[in-house]
Amino acid sequence: MSRLHACFEALKAANKTALVPFVTAGDPHPSITVNLMHDMVKAGASVLELGVPFSDPMAEGPVIQLACERALKHNVSLTDVLDMVKAFRTQDAQTPIVLMGYTNPVEVMGYKKFASAAADAGVDGLILVDLPPEEGAELISQLKANEIDMIYLLAPTSTDERIAFICEQASGFVYYVSLKGVTGSANLDVGSVIEKVNQIRTHTAIPVGVGFGIRDAQSAAQVAAVADAVVVGSAIVNRIAENVGDPEKISQQVCELLVSMRKAMDK
Repeated sequence: MSRLHACFEALKAANKTALVPFVTAGDPHPSITVNLMHDMVKAGASVLELGVPFSDPMAEGPVIQLACERALKHNVSLTDVLDMVKAFRTQDAQTPIVLMGYTNPVEVMGYKKFASAAADAGVDGLILVDLPPEEGAELISQLKANEIDMIYLLAPTSTDERIAFICEQASGFVYYVSLKGVTGSANLDVGSVIEKVNQIRTHTAIPVGVGFGIRDAQSAAQVAAVADAVVVGSAIVNRIAENVGDPEKISQQVCELLVSMRKAMDK
């Protein structure tokens, strides 16, 4: 049983929703990422989503774009990100890790080499924003051979036909992007999220995660009532940006947010 599957099964048995924080690997400095990952688990994270820094992150708003820039100032590469996962795994063999990024760095490394290296490091899932399933057969075959889940995005504009197709291809979980726009934009319309998640569930039995627009304990709890996973990105990265140069304060601020979300979600 994969770590992702085991995690969602355990949470379902406990009547809980997964809390999935996102950070960009190497932001604001490569030396803090692994410790921050451990701290987030202690604060209640169920799954960790680790962003691979990229120079042109088209799905991201200014907050995560700047996080990529801070990491790239230190030349953080895909290999470095895998090394961080490997270092994390020396102390935590249980928490699932999903990499989120863009196709170019993976393509440059080579699909076969990447899938093997990711599995060796302890990666459980992959989100590539700019690789639709119609164009991903070569990579998907390598991921399957290494038991890594390919996680796809669905949008508010996704048609019923598209939802059905994506759900057929997805594994691990399906990620519903709750807003039209980039990360960190607009306010969450919980009613629309509930409607769309219910529609997605008619096409799949795998977990449904919701991200984009979840900023605080209240919004996390509202989404947790309908989703299997709550993904939190910009709200965390904002706290990192506000405390660049103070790793202890970064951890404190991020963990305070996660603890408040976890408590609200579990009520």
